[in-house]
Amino acid sequence: MKDSDRDCRYMALALRLAAKGRGRTSPNPMVGAIVVAGNRIVGQGYHRRAGGPHAEILALQAAGSRAQGATLYVTLEPCCHTKKRTPPCMPLVVAAGLHRVVVAMADPNPKVGGRGIRALRRAGLDLSVGCLRHEAERLNEAYRHWLRTGLPFVTLKAAMTMDGKIATAGGESQWITGEPARRHAHQLRSRMDAILVGAGTVRRDDPRLTVRLGRGAAAAKPAHQPLRVILDSRLLIPLKAKVLGPGTVIATTAQAPIGRIKQVQAKGAQVLILPARNSRVSLRACLAELGKQGVTSVLIEGGGEINASALRAGLVNRVALFIAPTLLGGQDAQGLIGGLAPKRLAQALPLDDIRIQPIGRDVLLEGTLSPK
Repeated sequence: MKDSDRDCRYMALALRLAAKGRGRTSPNPMVGAIVVAGNRIVGQGYHRRAGGPHAEILALQAAGSRAQGATLYVTLEPCCHTKKRTPPCMPLVVAAGLHRVVVAMADPNPKVGGRGIRALRRAGLDLSVGCLRHEAERLNEAYRHWLRTGLPFVTLKAAMTMDGKIATAGGESQWITGEPARRHAHQLRSRMDAILVGAGTVRRDDPRLTVRLGRGAAAAKPAHQPLRVILDSRLLIPLKAKVLGPGTVIATTAQAPIGRIKQVQAKGAQVLILPARNSRVSLRACLAELGKQGVTSVLIEGGGEINASALRAGLVNRVALFIAPTLLGGQDAQGLIGGLAPKRLAQALPLDDIRIQPIGRDVLLEGTLSPK
């Protein structure tokens, strides 16, 4: 086997390990590491949660003395800075007696800035950088976007009919898609730092906005629950709403009465007073505030108006559309994107990197957008 093929095989395993931390490491990246001696894996690990041990430390600890002369495969440049909750990895990586280190991608964090890679070279280790770089960058696209912009990476998710309707004229939407698609949607939720909807969705459906991956007791004890974010410019959310409580953020404006703010806070929810745009909560201001709080990924599950606002403001990075094999029809049915249509086809938003996946009788269509 060629060395490059061998490197790709082991790095692919490290990337699969890293993905196990999805939804739990923010604002840190997902990282996986494998120690290989000869043709045998002698240690492995992945970053499980923010504030916990880093992947390469766990892998080296598992390898112990077998790390002498071995190769470390790690999906992200080892850290060397100290202004964080865990000690830097570089001293332990250098002290392990490794012969070679293979790194998938440099860390875009300016606190690292390639210093880890330079330190490995200064230590005299045989170093290779860039193995499966594109796959590693895609895995941590939310982390990279957050570092670059200060905003969370936004995925717009919706269930719709084949003619683009997300609800009937009377607002009925449960359920457009089948159970397999709904289970997949919960898996998508579990990968996110936050779920965002509008107050209208809360008043109409009274959702919990929680992750439910199993049934019965298993469904009640998920490993990760995203932050729940409600846009409510006048704070009209019912005080008996299921979503109200710890782990919920209500983004409102100066139009909200002080007494109402105190009532919502008494339920355990956090209230953010944000600037208004067209008498509604500024979505950009909301995302910027979430970014300051370390939220790197957001799933929008709103109605047509929120979808329209997010798309037209250039805040959506990806769409995930669950499409049912049904036709609803009618100009009064609610479409995926509200508001007024553009005058020209040239103003349509193009999607790239299209992926299509059958899920039961439904289809999941995913695509990326270039933010403005």
